[in-house]
Amino acid sequence: MTIKMRGGYRAPMPRSSESSGAASGTDVIQGTLDLLILKTLSLGEMHGFGIARRVEQISRGVFKVNPGSLLVALQRLDRAGWLDAEWRETENSRRAKYYRLTAAGRRQLEVQTADWTRRAGAVARLLKAEG
Repeated sequence: MTIKMRGGYRAPMPRSSESSGAASGTDVIQGTLDLLILKTLSLGEMHGFGIARRVEQISRGVFKVNPGSLLVALQRLDRAGWLDAEWRETENSRRAKYYRLTAAGRRQLEVQTADWTRRAGAVARLLKAEG
C-alpha cells in the first residue's frame, strides 16, 4: 500500500513482518554487513562460508548472511584494500578463497565500530525517550 503525498510522491507504507511473510530478526541490518565481516575476520582468517557461519553462530542465529550479498561485500572490501585473499584448499579438500584483514582493514574496523557504537547509542536514547 502507498500513500500519495503532495507533489506526486508516493511513500510506501511500512508492512509488518507478519503481513509480508518476512522472517523476523534473521536478516543482517542494512549497512552493517561490512562491519560484521571485518569484525569476524579480526578473529582470524577464513573463507566466505566460514564467515557466514561465524556471524550466525556469534549472533546466536539472529543474523543470517545472504551468500550473494556476502560475495559482493567481500569483493568490495578486497578492492578497498581492507582484505587480502588467497585460494587454498579447505579441510574438506575443496578450493576456497580465504580472507584476512590488512592493517588498513583493522583501522577501518575501528572507524566503523566507533560509528556503529555512536549510532546505536542514539537509537537507544530515542527508544527510551518519553513524551
